[in-house]
Amino acid sequence: MKRWLPSPLMSAGLYALWLLLNQSLAAGHLLLGAGVAVLMPLLLGPLRPAGGPVRRPLVIVRLILRVGRDVVRSALDVGRGVLDSRRHPPNAQFVVVPLALRDEHALAALAMITAVVPGTVWCELAPDRSTLLLHVFDLDDEAAFIAAFKSHYESPLLEIFE
Repeated sequence: MKRWLPSPLMSAGLYALWLLLNQSLAAGHLLLGAGVAVLMPLLLGPLRPAGGPVRRPLVIVRLILRVGRDVVRSALDVGRGVLDSRRHPPNAQFVVVPLALRDEHALAALAMITAVVPGTVWCELAPDRSTLLLHVFDLDDEAAFIAAFKSHYESPLLEIFE
């Protein structure tokens, strides 16, 4: 079964999406949707990365809640910063953050977190994965930002993945 449907949930999702996009239950659409649902996971299988080790589910929940809180706070801060930019221009800076993370799944999660939080942009990861270059919209204290970034995001990801 795994040979023909390596990812049953993806196949089911593709099939449902095909039918929803075509808004038809005609025989031709049912067959084409089934073909797409079977062939696409088979063709894309070699591109799928291997699953990563995930430990400490409570830490995952805490990290998700913290990221959600930080997204809301940062969105409000960036909004205020944009509205007040004529009187008080933001102090945008590039920051080099030293990393202890080495796991590729943890780094991918950190990249997604950084992309989601307004006011931060992931610019570059060193080839040896030892440092990360971030652009921060408004930065007052670089050392405090690095400490907060490491404790809020890197530390939980270390617990989860390494």
